[in-house]
Amino acid sequence: MAGRFDPRPTRTTVRGGHVVVPAQTQARGPGPGPGARSAGVGGRTRSWVPPWPLDLGLVLGPLRRGPADPTFRTTPDGAVWRASLTPVGPGTLRVSVRGGAVQGEAWGPGADWLLEQLPRMLGELDDPGAFEPRHRLVALARHRRPGLRLTRTGLVLESLIPSILEQKVTTDEAYRAWRLLVRKYGVPAPGPVGGRMFVMPEPRVWALIPSWEWHRAGVDNKRASTILRVVRVARRMEEAVGFEAGRAQERLELVAGVGPWTSAETVQRSHGAADAVTVGDLHLPGIVGYALVGDRDADDSVMLELLEPYAGQRHRAARLILLSGRTPPRRQPRMPRGDIGRL
Repeated sequence: MAGRFDPRPTRTTVRGGHVVVPAQTQARGPGPGPGARSAGVGGRTRSWVPPWPLDLGLVLGPLRRGPADPTFRTTPDGAVWRASLTPVGPGTLRVSVRGGAVQGEAWGPGADWLLEQLPRMLGELDDPGAFEPRHRLVALARHRRPGLRLTRTGLVLESLIPSILEQKVTTDEAYRAWRLLVRKYGVPAPGPVGGRMFVMPEPRVWALIPSWEWHRAGVDNKRASTILRVVRVARRMEEAVGFEAGRAQERLELVAGVGPWTSAETVQRSHGAADAVTVGDLHLPGIVGYALVGDRDADDSVMLELLEPYAGQRHRAARLILLSGRTPPRRQPRMPRGDIGRL
Protein backbone atom coordinates (compact mmCIF):
# COMPACT_ATOMS: atom_id res chain seq x y z
CA MET A 1 0.00 0.00 0.00
CA ALA A 2 3.02 2.26 -0.09
CA GLY A 3 1.85 3.66 -3.40
CA ARG A 4 -1.06 5.46 -1.76
CA PHE A 5 1.40 7.65 0.06
CA ASP A 6 4.00 8.02 -2.66
CA PRO A 7 5.18 11.67 -2.71
CA ARG A 8 3.83 13.59 -5.68
CA PRO A 9 6.67 14.62 -8.01
CA THR A 10 6.83 18.13 -9.38
CA ARG A 11 7.83 17.41 -12.97
CA THR A 12 8.27 14.68 -15.52
CA THR A 13 11.66 13.05 -14.98
CA VAL A 14 12.25 12.13 -18.61
CA ARG A 15 11.49 14.95 -21.04
CA GLY A 16 11.67 12.48 -23.86
CA GLY A 17 14.96 11.19 -22.48
CA HIS A 18 17.14 12.57 -25.27
CA VAL A 19 20.80 13.42 -24.67
CA VAL A 20 22.81 15.07 -27.43
CA VAL A 21 25.79 12.90 -28.32
CA PRO A 22 28.44 14.85 -30.29
CA ALA A 23 29.16 13.69 -33.80
CA GLN A 24 32.35 11.63 -33.89
CA THR A 25 35.30 13.91 -34.44
CA GLN A 26 38.16 11.71 -33.38
CA ALA A 27 39.14 8.65 -35.37
CA ARG A 28 39.79 5.44 -33.53
CA GLY A 29 41.57 2.37 -34.77
CA PRO A 30 39.58 -0.55 -36.17
CA GLY A 31 37.79 -2.57 -33.53
CA PRO A 32 37.39 -6.35 -33.28
CA GLY A 33 34.94 -8.23 -35.44
CA PRO A 34 31.24 -8.59 -34.53
CA GLY A 35 30.80 -10.24 -31.16
CA ALA A 36 34.54 -10.41 -30.52
CA ARG A 37 36.09 -9.61 -27.16
CA SER A 38 39.70 -9.06 -26.24
CA ALA A 39 41.85 -7.70 -23.46
CA GLY A 40 42.83 -4.45 -25.14
CA VAL A 41 45.23 -1.85 -23.78
CA GLY A 42 42.39 0.16 -22.26
CA GLY A 43 40.10 -2.66 -21.20
CA ARG A 44 37.82 -5.39 -22.45
CA THR A 45 36.17 -4.75 -25.81
CA ARG A 46 33.18 -5.90 -27.80
CA SER A 47 31.73 -5.07 -31.21
CA TRP A 48 28.06 -5.60 -32.00
CA VAL A 49 26.00 -4.71 -35.08
CA PRO A 50 22.34 -3.89 -34.33
CA PRO A 51 19.92 -4.67 -37.19
CA TRP A 52 18.25 -1.27 -36.81
CA PRO A 53 19.28 2.41 -36.80
CA LEU A 54 20.61 3.25 -33.35
CA ASP A 55 20.50 6.66 -31.67
CA LEU A 56 22.68 6.48 -28.55
CA GLY A 57 21.32 9.75 -27.20
CA LEU A 58 17.73 8.52 -27.37
CA VAL A 59 18.35 5.04 -26.02
CA LEU A 60 20.71 5.91 -23.18
CA GLY A 61 19.44 9.43 -22.46
CA PRO A 62 16.97 8.35 -19.72
CA LEU A 63 19.93 7.03 -17.69
CA ARG A 64 21.49 10.46 -17.24
CA ARG A 65 20.54 12.33 -14.06
CA GLY A 66 21.36 15.87 -15.08
CA PRO A 67 24.19 17.38 -17.13
CA ALA A 68 26.72 16.89 -14.31
CA ASP A 69 25.78 13.30 -13.47
CA PRO A 70 29.04 11.70 -12.21
CA THR A 71 27.94 8.29 -13.54
CA PHE A 72 27.20 9.44 -17.11
CA ARG A 73 29.00 11.56 -19.66
CA THR A 74 29.34 12.13 -23.39
CA THR A 75 32.62 13.01 -25.07
CA PRO A 76 33.53 14.90 -28.28
CA ASP A 77 34.52 11.65 -29.99
CA GLY A 78 30.85 10.64 -30.09
CA ALA A 79 30.94 8.21 -27.17
CA VAL A 80 28.69 7.68 -24.18
CA TRP A 81 30.35 6.65 -20.91
CA ARG A 82 28.59 5.00 -17.98
CA ALA A 83 29.88 4.02 -14.53
CA SER A 84 27.81 1.28 -12.92
CA LEU A 85 27.75 -0.91 -9.84
CA THR A 86 27.20 -4.33 -11.40
CA PRO A 87 26.44 -7.60 -9.57
CA VAL A 88 30.16 -8.42 -9.76
CA GLY A 89 31.57 -5.01 -8.84
CA PRO A 90 32.20 -1.52 -10.26
CA GLY A 91 32.59 -1.12 -13.98
CA THR A 92 32.96 1.61 -16.60
CA LEU A 93 31.51 1.26 -20.08
CA ARG A 94 32.29 3.33 -23.15
CA VAL A 95 29.89 2.99 -26.09
CA SER A 96 30.21 4.47 -29.57
CA VAL A 97 28.76 3.78 -33.01
CA ARG A 98 30.95 3.62 -36.12
CA GLY A 99 29.56 2.69 -39.52
CA GLY A 100 26.50 1.06 -37.97
CA ALA A 101 28.58 -1.07 -35.58
CA VAL A 102 28.51 -0.54 -31.83
CA GLN A 103 31.93 -0.47 -30.20
CA GLY A 104 31.95 -1.23 -26.48
CA GLU A 105 34.94 -0.97 -24.17
CA ALA A 106 34.80 -1.65 -20.46
CA TRP A 107 37.05 -1.55 -17.40
CA GLY A 108 36.94 -2.86 -13.85
CA PRO A 109 35.55 -5.98 -12.16
CA GLY A 110 32.19 -5.39 -13.86
CA ALA A 111 33.64 -5.06 -17.38
CA ASP A 112 32.57 -8.46 -18.69
CA TRP A 113 29.11 -8.11 -17.16
CA LEU A 114 28.60 -4.72 -18.83
CA LEU A 115 29.74 -6.01 -22.22
CA GLU A 116 27.45 -9.02 -21.90
CA GLN A 117 24.55 -6.68 -21.10
CA LEU A 118 25.42 -4.22 -23.89
CA PRO A 119 22.91 -5.36 -26.57
CA ARG A 120 20.05 -5.43 -24.05
CA MET A 121 21.04 -2.01 -22.75
CA LEU A 122 20.83 -0.71 -26.32
CA GLY A 123 17.36 -2.16 -26.91
CA GLU A 124 17.92 -5.67 -28.26
CA LEU A 125 14.93 -7.02 -26.31
CA ASP A 126 12.69 -4.08 -27.16
CA ASP A 127 9.99 -4.57 -29.80
CA PRO A 128 8.98 -1.22 -31.33
CA GLY A 129 7.26 -3.15 -34.11
CA ALA A 130 4.50 -3.97 -31.62
CA PHE A 131 3.67 -0.26 -31.42
CA GLU A 132 0.91 1.12 -33.66
CA PRO A 133 0.42 4.91 -33.64
CA ARG A 134 -3.18 6.01 -33.14
CA HIS A 135 -2.59 9.74 -33.41
CA ARG A 136 -0.95 11.75 -36.18
CA LEU A 137 1.37 13.52 -33.72
CA VAL A 138 2.59 10.19 -32.32
CA ALA A 139 3.08 8.74 -35.79
CA LEU A 140 5.11 11.78 -36.83
CA ALA A 141 7.26 11.61 -33.69
CA ARG A 142 8.03 7.95 -34.34
CA HIS A 143 8.89 8.68 -37.96
CA ARG A 144 11.33 11.38 -36.86
CA ARG A 145 12.96 9.15 -34.23
CA PRO A 146 13.70 5.82 -35.94
CA GLY A 147 16.57 5.17 -33.53
CA LEU A 148 14.37 5.09 -30.43
CA ARG A 149 14.66 1.88 -28.41
CA LEU A 150 13.90 1.32 -24.75
CA THR A 151 16.99 0.59 -22.69
CA ARG A 152 17.16 -2.36 -20.29
CA THR A 153 20.02 -2.00 -17.81
CA GLY A 154 19.37 -5.11 -15.74
CA LEU A 155 20.10 -3.05 -12.61
CA VAL A 156 17.40 -1.91 -10.20
CA LEU A 157 19.03 0.16 -7.46
CA GLU A 158 20.90 2.45 -9.86
CA SER A 159 17.51 3.66 -11.14
CA LEU A 160 15.48 3.26 -7.95
CA ILE A 161 17.66 5.41 -5.68
CA PRO A 162 17.84 8.49 -7.95
CA SER A 163 14.11 8.14 -8.63
CA ILE A 164 13.48 8.36 -4.89
CA LEU A 165 15.67 11.46 -4.75
CA GLU A 166 13.46 12.98 -7.45
CA GLN A 167 10.25 12.67 -5.44
CA LYS A 168 8.50 15.99 -4.77
CA VAL A 169 11.42 18.30 -5.58
CA THR A 170 12.65 20.30 -8.55
CA THR A 171 14.92 18.76 -11.14
CA ASP A 172 17.90 20.83 -10.02
CA GLU A 173 17.50 19.80 -6.38
CA ALA A 174 17.30 16.10 -7.22
CA TYR A 175 20.25 16.17 -9.60
CA ARG A 176 22.35 18.14 -7.10
CA ALA A 177 21.64 15.59 -4.35
CA TRP A 178 22.56 12.66 -6.61
CA ARG A 179 25.75 14.41 -7.74
CA LEU A 180 26.92 15.31 -4.23
CA LEU A 181 26.17 11.93 -2.67
CA VAL A 182 27.69 9.86 -5.47
CA ARG A 183 30.85 11.96 -5.61
CA LYS A 184 31.34 11.85 -1.84
CA TYR A 185 30.40 8.24 -1.10
CA GLY A 186 30.86 6.47 -4.42
CA VAL A 187 34.16 5.11 -5.74
CA PRO A 188 36.16 6.46 -8.70
CA ALA A 189 35.11 4.76 -11.91
CA PRO A 190 37.57 2.14 -13.20
CA GLY A 191 39.55 2.96 -16.30
CA PRO A 192 40.69 6.26 -17.82
CA VAL A 193 37.86 8.35 -16.32
CA GLY A 194 38.66 7.61 -12.68
CA GLY A 195 38.42 10.82 -10.64
CA ARG A 196 36.08 12.40 -13.21
CA MET A 197 33.37 9.75 -13.07
CA PHE A 198 32.15 7.80 -10.05
CA VAL A 199 30.32 4.55 -9.39
CA MET A 200 27.36 4.94 -7.06
CA PRO A 201 27.83 3.69 -3.47
CA GLU A 202 27.18 0.10 -2.48
CA PRO A 203 24.04 -0.53 -0.39
CA ARG A 204 26.02 -0.76 2.85
CA VAL A 205 27.62 2.63 2.19
CA TRP A 206 24.22 4.27 1.53
CA ALA A 207 23.06 2.84 4.85
CA LEU A 208 25.98 4.45 6.71
CA ILE A 209 25.58 8.00 5.35
CA PRO A 210 25.11 10.29 8.40
CA SER A 211 21.87 12.23 8.73
CA TRP A 212 23.65 15.58 8.42
CA GLU A 213 25.11 14.59 5.05
CA TRP A 214 21.63 13.88 3.70
CA HIS A 215 20.67 17.31 5.01
CA ARG A 216 23.66 19.00 3.36
CA ALA A 217 22.71 17.37 0.06
CA GLY A 218 19.21 18.81 0.38
CA VAL A 219 17.50 15.46 0.96
CA ASP A 220 14.66 15.56 3.48
CA ASN A 221 14.13 12.83 6.05
CA LYS A 222 11.26 11.22 4.13
CA ARG A 223 13.30 10.53 1.00
CA ALA A 224 16.43 9.59 2.97
CA SER A 225 14.42 7.14 5.07
CA THR A 226 12.96 5.55 1.95
CA ILE A 227 16.43 5.03 0.50
CA LEU A 228 17.61 3.51 3.78
CA ARG A 229 14.67 1.08 3.73
CA VAL A 230 15.45 0.16 0.13
CA VAL A 231 19.17 -0.56 0.67
CA ARG A 232 18.38 -2.75 3.69
CA VAL A 233 16.60 -5.10 1.29
CA ALA A 234 18.90 -4.43 -1.67
CA ARG A 235 19.15 -8.09 -2.65
CA ARG A 236 15.36 -8.42 -2.80
CA MET A 237 15.16 -5.26 -4.89
CA GLU A 238 17.72 -6.51 -7.40
CA GLU A 239 15.92 -9.86 -7.62
CA ALA A 240 13.06 -7.97 -9.26
CA VAL A 241 15.12 -7.62 -12.44
CA GLY A 242 14.21 -11.24 -13.16
CA PHE A 243 10.48 -10.52 -12.91
CA GLU A 244 8.20 -9.18 -15.60
CA ALA A 245 7.72 -5.43 -15.20
CA GLY A 246 4.34 -5.46 -13.45
CA ARG A 247 5.47 -7.96 -10.84
CA ALA A 248 8.73 -6.06 -10.40
CA GLN A 249 6.76 -2.90 -9.60
CA GLU A 250 4.78 -4.81 -7.00
CA ARG A 251 8.02 -5.99 -5.38
CA LEU A 252 9.45 -2.45 -5.26
CA GLU A 253 6.23 -1.00 -3.85
CA LEU A 254 6.45 -3.30 -0.83
CA VAL A 255 8.90 -0.75 0.56
CA ALA A 256 7.16 2.14 2.29
CA GLY A 257 7.73 5.34 0.33
CA VAL A 258 8.03 3.60 -3.03
CA GLY A 259 4.80 3.95 -4.98
CA PRO A 260 3.59 3.73 -8.59
CA TRP A 261 5.47 6.83 -9.77
CA THR A 262 8.82 5.67 -8.41
CA SER A 263 8.42 2.03 -9.42
CA ALA A 264 7.42 2.99 -12.98
CA GLU A 265 10.39 5.36 -13.34
CA THR A 266 12.62 2.49 -12.21
CA VAL A 267 11.35 -0.37 -14.39
CA GLN A 268 11.28 1.87 -17.45
CA ARG A 269 15.08 1.78 -17.20
CA SER A 270 15.89 -1.51 -15.50
CA HIS A 271 13.39 -3.61 -17.50
CA GLY A 272 12.79 -1.56 -20.65
CA ALA A 273 9.11 -1.65 -19.65
CA ALA A 274 7.14 -0.41 -22.66
CA ASP A 275 3.85 -0.20 -20.75
CA ALA A 276 5.04 1.29 -17.43
CA VAL A 277 3.38 4.67 -17.83
CA THR A 278 4.27 7.18 -15.10
CA VAL A 279 1.23 8.06 -13.00
CA GLY A 280 1.25 10.62 -10.19
CA ASP A 281 3.34 13.12 -12.13
CA LEU A 282 2.48 16.80 -11.88
CA HIS A 283 3.09 17.62 -15.54
CA LEU A 284 2.83 14.47 -17.66
CA PRO A 285 -1.00 14.19 -17.72
CA GLY A 286 -1.31 17.79 -18.90
CA ILE A 287 1.34 17.25 -21.58
CA VAL A 288 -0.35 14.10 -22.89
CA GLY A 289 -3.80 15.72 -22.72
CA TYR A 290 -2.66 18.86 -24.48
CA ALA A 291 -0.76 16.98 -27.19
CA LEU A 292 -3.58 14.57 -28.04
CA VAL A 293 -6.82 16.51 -27.43
CA GLY A 294 -5.82 20.03 -26.40
CA ASP A 295 -6.65 19.45 -22.72
CA ARG A 296 -3.87 20.96 -20.63
CA ASP A 297 -5.79 20.27 -17.40
CA ALA A 298 -5.95 16.51 -17.89
CA ASP A 299 -5.36 14.40 -14.79
CA ASP A 300 -4.11 10.83 -14.45
CA SER A 301 -7.51 9.31 -15.23
CA VAL A 302 -7.81 11.34 -18.45
CA MET A 303 -4.23 10.52 -19.42
CA LEU A 304 -4.78 6.80 -18.91
CA GLU A 305 -7.97 6.96 -20.96
CA LEU A 306 -6.14 8.71 -23.80
CA LEU A 307 -3.32 6.16 -23.67
CA GLU A 308 -5.67 3.16 -23.52
CA PRO A 309 -5.35 2.55 -27.31
CA TYR A 310 -1.65 2.01 -26.64
CA ALA A 311 -2.16 -0.67 -23.97
CA GLY A 312 1.05 -2.63 -23.66
CA GLN A 313 3.02 0.29 -25.13
CA ARG A 314 1.86 3.26 -23.05
CA HIS A 315 5.32 4.30 -21.86
CA ARG A 316 6.60 4.31 -25.45
CA ALA A 317 3.60 6.41 -26.50
CA ALA A 318 4.27 8.89 -23.67
CA ARG A 319 7.94 9.17 -24.64
CA LEU A 320 7.04 9.87 -28.25
CA ILE A 321 4.58 12.53 -27.11
CA LEU A 322 7.32 14.15 -25.02
CA LEU A 323 9.73 13.95 -27.94
CA SER A 324 7.19 15.62 -30.21
CA GLY A 325 7.81 18.88 -28.35
CA ARG A 326 4.10 19.71 -28.20
CA THR A 327 3.72 20.91 -24.62
CA PRO A 328 1.30 23.45 -23.14
CA PRO A 329 2.69 26.96 -22.65
CA ARG A 330 3.63 27.75 -19.07
CA ARG A 331 1.00 29.76 -17.24
CA GLN A 332 2.23 29.68 -13.67
CA PRO A 333 5.55 30.45 -11.96
CA ARG A 334 8.10 27.72 -11.66
CA MET A 335 8.18 25.84 -8.39
CA PRO A 336 10.65 27.72 -6.16
CA ARG A 337 13.88 25.89 -5.56
CA GLY A 338 14.58 25.03 -1.96
CA ASP A 339 17.78 23.98 -0.24
CA ILE A 340 17.27 22.45 3.19
CA GLY A 341 21.05 22.12 3.45
CA ARG A 342 21.20 25.84 4.22
CA LEU A 343 18.75 25.67 7.09
